[in-house]
Amino acid sequence: MDKDIRILVVEDSEDDMILLIRELHCGGFTPHCKRVETQKSMFDALISEPWDLVLTDHNMPGFNSTAAIEVMRELELDTPIIIVSGSIGEEIAVAAMKTGAHDYIMKDNMARLVPAIERELREVEIRRAHRTAEATIRHMAYHDALTGLTNRHDFEIRLSRAIFSAREQQIEHALLYLDLDQFKIVNDTCGHVAGDELLKQLSIVLHGPVRERDTLARIGGDEFGVLMENCPHEKAKEIAEKLLQTVREFRFSWQKKTFSLGVSIGMVMIGDDGKTMADVLSAADLACYAAKDKGRNRIQIYRDDDSEVLQRQGEMQWLNLTSQALRDNRFELHKQFIHPLSNNGIGEKYSEFLVRMVGENGELILPGAFIPAAERYDLMPELDRWVINAAFGILSKQFRKSGTATKPALSFINLSGASLSDEKFFTYISEKLIEYEIPQGVICFEITETATIANLKSAVKFINEIKDAGCLFALDDFGSGMSSFSYLKTIPADFLKIDGEFVRDMLLDPMDTAIVEAINKIGHVAGLRTIAEYVETPETIEKLRDIGVDYAQGYGIEGPSPLKIN
Repeated sequence: MDKDIRILVVEDSEDDMILLIRELHCGGFTPHCKRVETQKSMFDALISEPWDLVLTDHNMPGFNSTAAIEVMRELELDTPIIIVSGSIGEEIAVAAMKTGAHDYIMKDNMARLVPAIERELREVEIRRAHRTAEATIRHMAYHDALTGLTNRHDFEIRLSRAIFSAREQQIEHALLYLDLDQFKIVNDTCGHVAGDELLKQLSIVLHGPVRERDTLARIGGDEFGVLMENCPHEKAKEIAEKLLQTVREFRFSWQKKTFSLGVSIGMVMIGDDGKTMADVLSAADLACYAAKDKGRNRIQIYRDDDSEVLQRQGEMQWLNLTSQALRDNRFELHKQFIHPLSNNGIGEKYSEFLVRMVGENGELILPGAFIPAAERYDLMPELDRWVINAAFGILSKQFRKSGTATKPALSFINLSGASLSDEKFFTYISEKLIEYEIPQGVICFEITETATIANLKSAVKFINEIKDAGCLFALDDFGSGMSSFSYLKTIPADFLKIDGEFVRDMLLDPMDTAIVEAINKIGHVAGLRTIAEYVETPETIEKLRDIGVDYAQGYGIEGPSPLKIN
């Protein structure tokens, strides 16, 4: 079958053009040709129609192949151009090839024409494929594969330029950090395919409120950024409010389910204040999370003196310190004994493992400093694993040293509420019990009352599993919720640890004394042994003994002491 080809012929001879067409037909082409013979007519033909090939004579009245090649270069066309001439010197031909001609054919040797055309058509297809691939690679380097939006890498480049211009030219810009509020619900309910489709649809919707010159980017899983250059505070706030409303009104449908979303937005102005790109991104992130803390689906504007943002900033610093300490294995365990208070047959002394962070300068950091940030940012399951592994390792060495004749004392280990929701957490405990050959009845895991009740279904399942594995369970800080007495019927606990806030001041406050008495009595009725925390004076010990509390723990009896892990 003949191959269609569109050819622009720069030729002053009609007869020579007929010969060219005949040669092309013989070579299997169906040519669609147009003949021009001036620079202007060639220029007009090239800009008005697409051409597969240009054939040009060398010498024409007032025009030649050199001028024809210059027209092609001026228009920056990749169309192959071949010189077909009756007379052209070798020196001129070489010069023409250097300036852009792809080949030259002598009119008395037309047998070379068709092979030359076929070769050049193949070459131009290869060049175009390469350009397409390069353009695709460039696009992928600077755009998010899922949504097609600017990716984080390119966004940070643009942000750096904006920060520089703000400093050098005193231009004010604005950055918005958007975090979807209900995205996880869609992912968990309908799967990641639905989540991806939601992000693609939303990326289109978010374009509406932003200005054409603004940069909308996907900078995380369900996080977006908007860089608004040369944008004053009020205009930036107006755009942020429109984005907030756009997401509120957006509805995502998937398999007969419809979801509404919200978005928390952190806004930070970029001016001549010396902030680096990391500072600006951190400020926007902090403001966004402050918006989430206030109830989500709102805008938080960053200010250096904002107390909520400063609190979040402090937590982020502790998060980074805690993460680094876990990577560096800079934690250690301390042990605090739990002493019996009565002589009614329950006389065994227990102990509790307490975790401490070791600072970069060797200082000891108490958990009250780093635990809140670890809890907020889902780092507790990893820290819980570290404590379990370290505690089991210490106990295993003690067991081997003392031998099997001595029954090991009961040891308490704190767990976080977040670990209750980790489906792999009990498996981890089971594996460690086997690895370290921990005997039954020597480990008591404790979780706070509020965390247990907040995750009641998961908690009861976990408690039953650990008890089946030979461990015990204690409710820690009991009484802090003051709504939990009825739950004692469903929580299979062994110990009740009375919240130390009531114990510490019970000699000064009759209400605290009454609460301790009530918790102790109900705990005993439920068949649990009770432990009072924060016991700090001999008088408190005597009062607890009078009430009938079984055990006491605190500095009034014995403080924590460090343990060697290695």
